[in-house]
Amino acid sequence: MELRHLLTFRTVATTLNFTRAAEVLSYVPSNVTMQIKALEGELGVPLFDRLGKQLSLTTAGERFLTHVQDVLDKLEEARSAVHRQEELSGTLTISANEVLCAYRLPGVFRLFRSRHPGVRLIFRSVPNQLLKPSLYEGTADVVFLLDEPVRSTGLTVEPLVEETFRLFVAPDHPLAARSALELGDFHHEVFLTNEKGCTYRTMFDRGFEQEGIDSITYLEFQNAEAIKQCAMAGIGIAFLPEVTTKAEVARGELITLPWAVADLEVYTQMAWHKDKWVSPIIEAFIEASREVMSVS
Repeated sequence: MELRHLLTFRTVATTLNFTRAAEVLSYVPSNVTMQIKALEGELGVPLFDRLGKQLSLTTAGERFLTHVQDVLDKLEEARSAVHRQEELSGTLTISANEVLCAYRLPGVFRLFRSRHPGVRLIFRSVPNQLLKPSLYEGTADVVFLLDEPVRSTGLTVEPLVEETFRLFVAPDHPLAARSALELGDFHHEVFLTNEKGCTYRTMFDRGFEQEGIDSITYLEFQNAEAIKQCAMAGIGIAFLPEVTTKAEVARGELITLPWAVADLEVYTQMAWHKDKWVSPIIEAFIEASREVMSVS
């Protein structure tokens, strides 16, 4: 079993796309396909299901990926021990949702790349609910969660920034000039929020239910940018993390309403598997994240 086949398998399992894996590895796609077929032939089982253009790991592939990740981690650990004083090199896979990707992580990536240009960063934007599974599956080294305080026996979780959520409207919205609001002011208003299933959408619903409002009109979106644009167009009241609206508020394109949603405690949190070897690359990235987020 060749090491390059294991590296190729891990990359395909991470990207679930032969063409993207080939780009990451600087191979032609046919080379990637050939290596995966050779590995499947040696193991005697299929590692991927190929359904049209969709690629997914088989059950055997998922089990194999866990062991391959352990082998490659041990190899990286051995390599780092030999070259402890040399410049860091290798691959680091990071995952987060679209809000953190856009508003929290660029500064971290910039600092880390300036210090360790030899490390190849792979970033995957995934929904909050898939971030923790990616650590257990070995498809991410470090993830960033925008969530209530996470407690886990299998993960190491470090809170970095407490995130403030607010309600925002366009300057010409009827509520924009109010210095104080009451529950009755929200009747017949439209709220612009993330879709159900999102952690902070759940907390938003819970907060208003505690205040006695259980019938709310929503427009639901998949990303913060769409919510902002609709709020600026006067379509409704946006519920968003404050960090996503700083520029628009500073330019006067959005107004912050004087209302605090009840029972809302959300943090940007960094997590990694507690049993995973924290390589020098991972350790350096964790430190860069702490530095940037602590002054955000």
